[in-house]
Amino acid sequence: MLFSRKTVLVFLGFFLSASLFAQTAEKLEVLLNAPELSWSQAAAFVLEAANVEIDGKASLQAAPENVSDQAFRFAADKKWLPKAVLPEEAAKLNGIALLLMQSFDMKGGIFYRLAKGPHHAYRELVYKNVIRGYTDPQMPVSGQQLLSLIGRILSMEEEANEE
Repeated sequence: MLFSRKTVLVFLGFFLSASLFAQTAEKLEVLLNAPELSWSQAAAFVLEAANVEIDGKASLQAAPENVSDQAFRFAADKKWLPKAVLPEEAAKLNGIALLLMQSFDMKGGIFYRLAKGPHHAYRELVYKNVIRGYTDPQMPVSGQQLLSLIGRILSMEEEANEE
């Protein structure tokens, strides 16, 4: 035998991890270059970032074009998206706030807990300083903005775990 079993397994593991890294880097590049995200793109990325299980799977498993549809349907069924949005419509900041709060299982104030709507989710993330600066709840969200929001939420979670 030319290579030992251990050598083959190490090589295979390295090859697969490099492949996964390339896929992740590709997803991030697409996201960063998107001036305006659709609801299906936003749902796919947020659910993956929040490690939300769909149908008992920790990550979305499908062809890339089906992952977005699968994530959108899951989020819509859970009522994590505003009512009556279509998968290819531009995602709005207040709806993204609702998706983020729900998928990251964030607790909110009394109005958010009672209504669980986009308006109160937006106000809650402004209060928590996740949404910063001059923003309009109805503004379309770019990929760069979404990554920034997710980064702030993950930082908040890390700080809370350290305490």
